[in-house]
Amino acid sequence: MARPKSFAVLCASRGAGPLEATRPLQWCSFASLTFRGAVASQRISHGSSIAGPPRTRSPPQACTGGDVGTVGPTKRLLRKLRISVCSRSRFVTKKKGGSMYPASFDYVAPTSLDEAIGLLDSHGHDAKVVAGGQSLIPLMKFRFASPAILVDINAIPGLDTLAEGDGGLRIGALVRHRDCERSALLRGGKWGLLGATARLVADPIVRNRGTICGSLAHADPQGDWASAMMACRAEVVVHGPNGSRRIPVGGLVVGPFETQIEANEIITECVVPDPGANTGGTYLKLERKIGDYATAAVAAQVTMADGTIGHAGIALTGVGSRNIQATEAEALLAGREPSAELITEAAKLAAAASDPTADNRGSVAYKRSVIRVFTERALTESIRQAKGGVL
Repeated sequence: MARPKSFAVLCASRGAGPLEATRPLQWCSFASLTFRGAVASQRISHGSSIAGPPRTRSPPQACTGGDVGTVGPTKRLLRKLRISVCSRSRFVTKKKGGSMYPASFDYVAPTSLDEAIGLLDSHGHDAKVVAGGQSLIPLMKFRFASPAILVDINAIPGLDTLAEGDGGLRIGALVRHRDCERSALLRGGKWGLLGATARLVADPIVRNRGTICGSLAHADPQGDWASAMMACRAEVVVHGPNGSRRIPVGGLVVGPFETQIEANEIITECVVPDPGANTGGTYLKLERKIGDYATAAVAAQVTMADGTIGHAGIALTGVGSRNIQATEAEALLAGREPSAELITEAAKLAAAASDPTADNRGSVAYKRSVIRVFTERALTESIRQAKGGVL
């Protein structure tokens, strides 16, 4: 069962959808829902907003045979949600006690990237990519999303790379949060921000299966990885029928649960440029309990050059309709010698860049105060690391 969470969801009066609105486009609060993410009901990876009436389907057929092929991790995950894996890879849902379970859908596990892209190209928005399924499967369970076909990319080789190379760090589409959390490469030093972020993502169950690239494609405004990657100036590599292209993470997300990725494209890796040896970074997150979504969070990375700040990256989580890059604060720090006064002023600019909403987690003023304090702490720690542990 997904964790309860308060959130704002974009409602549109466009028919009798699962979140039908009676007024024009507006922001509404649905604190009682047990899973946030209704905004992504029609577009998880590629970002369409809520559409009209749910797709009608013919009644699911009963299972006529045993499972086909090797049972992979995604199938095991679906079984835990009481979804039967039937012959011809057709999934049929079960009901118990009136609970809601996913509508029927087709399941395909391609063994090559070209095959996966071909499936997406032929099915369009009816297809969804699944790697870890930690966002998509719960949405399907509550029928906020009802894809006609799931394209499982776990069998595609070469997508699990986590290594330095070509002037940066490569994080493949199948690299799990757990992999980054446990990687010696990301413990402190120039990649320390990524290791610090991985430890604070959700809970161990989610970290064991969820992926970094999947989190970026999901575009949750309270997702941790987008802020970390924005502070690191990372890019995602996207493959589609027309080849590959790179998109800076800062420009990837265009709105809540909405990205620039097309329906027939897949993120294959995230590339983080090498910031240099004299670099430190950290991620600070306020949550109501361990494993919760961020009430407010700050990612910071600082590179020192000849006693001054060569580059600073600051990004904010949970205080806007998308992750926010504090560009004015970054510009203030660049080329300056670090001091307590400078850090305080940068923290004020970061707080001013935030755009939080008041909810049961706190008022607007409270959340901006958290951003200011966390930015001060994150910058101070990042500079300490970049200077070799000396302030």
